[in-house]
Amino acid sequence: MDLEKIRAAAERVARSEGLEVVDVEWKIGKQRFLRVYIDRVGQPSAVISDASGTLSPTAVVHDPFPKISHADCERVSQQLSVILDVEELVPGPGYILEVSSPGMDRVLKKATDFERFRGRLAKITTTEPVGEAKFFEGRLAGFANGKVRVELQGKEARMVELPLETIRKANLVVEF
Repeated sequence: MDLEKIRAAAERVARSEGLEVVDVEWKIGKQRFLRVYIDRVGQPSAVISDASGTLSPTAVVHDPFPKISHADCERVSQQLSVILDVEELVPGPGYILEVSSPGMDRVLKKATDFERFRGRLAKITTTEPVGEAKFFEGRLAGFANGKVRVELQGKEARMVELPLETIRKANLVVEF
């Protein structure tokens, strides 16, 4: 199974629809699943900060792009399904192709993700301790010089910089 070839095919289809591929997963359980997560092509969100550059805790950040619709998923699924079959990218019999949005608690993987969702709350786990910790929850403050900047809350708010290559898992936190 060559997920990179599948990702490349999915990216061709997504690009033709004005979308981007967020992630591709292959899961084998009782059935074989190929999951492709798509989203609108992102831009950094507007962020409200005070004079010191600290993110405002009451800042409301709006993603200027409409959300993925069922019709978007259906179009990508139909086109990608044909390519996967014609190019025989999924070996063996039977699999389920699932195309969906990344969800409200979306995974963050690329440097552009950390910029796009600047000002949003995120949970990040690193592969090795940064300072004394491997788990961080705070507001994304962007990406620079190979590091994700996160403003941690607590008695005293502080900024940490996490090298992108040390991030094992990062997700947005759903806020209401």
